[in-house]
Amino acid sequence: MNSFDIIGPVMVGPSSSHTAGAVKIGNISQKLLGAPVQRAEVFFHGSFLATGKGHGTDRALIAGLMGFPVDDPRIPDSFRYAEESGMEYRLSGIDLGDVHPNSVKLRLSGEEHKIEIVAASVGGGAIRITEIDGLPANFSGDYPTLVVNNLDQPGHVTEITSMLSHKSINIATMQLYRSSKGGHAVIVLECDQEVPADAIRWLAHLEGILKVTYLGLADTAKTS
Repeated sequence: MNSFDIIGPVMVGPSSSHTAGAVKIGNISQKLLGAPVQRAEVFFHGSFLATGKGHGTDRALIAGLMGFPVDDPRIPDSFRYAEESGMEYRLSGIDLGDVHPNSVKLRLSGEEHKIEIVAASVGGGAIRITEIDGLPANFSGDYPTLVVNNLDQPGHVTEITSMLSHKSINIATMQLYRSSKGGHAVIVLECDQEVPADAIRWLAHLEGILKVTYLGLADTAKTS
């Protein structure tokens, strides 16, 4: 454990889990959408629902969806900024079952793309993305991350890992999930280096690939 884990991030408070974590969930979710958020449906679960309003979780989440960093002084006034920007949003509660108490479900729409995300703030400003478009996931957003939605067919893992090797990109973690044998699947790869745009476009055009979402650290995510 390092000192950052103990004291948490530089942020607008009052809570690293309920405020800074919520901002980060919004930031990463907007990047995964790959475009400015035009409409957001936000469903708070557990502690986020019970105590989030007092901690400013609702305002923090909307601030994150607008791209505000965790230490942005505009966070408490994010509702006003969202209204001024034309972003529509709806906040409500939900029971997501046996998940982390600081969890939220997001349905986001941009100009061309839509995405559904479940995420949790796990303490100290750290988060986990636990579901994308109805399929499980488990990543933090702290690494360049490639999310590939595909048909459950032989060869996709080999195609993706071979491409990354060709681009001299090291895989930090790799997770595979599927809805059923032969159904929809998702491959989540956290990488040590950024994945170039031409590689993302190449993946998106392979037979059996439904959608490729890339969460880069240098700029906003790309969805193909």
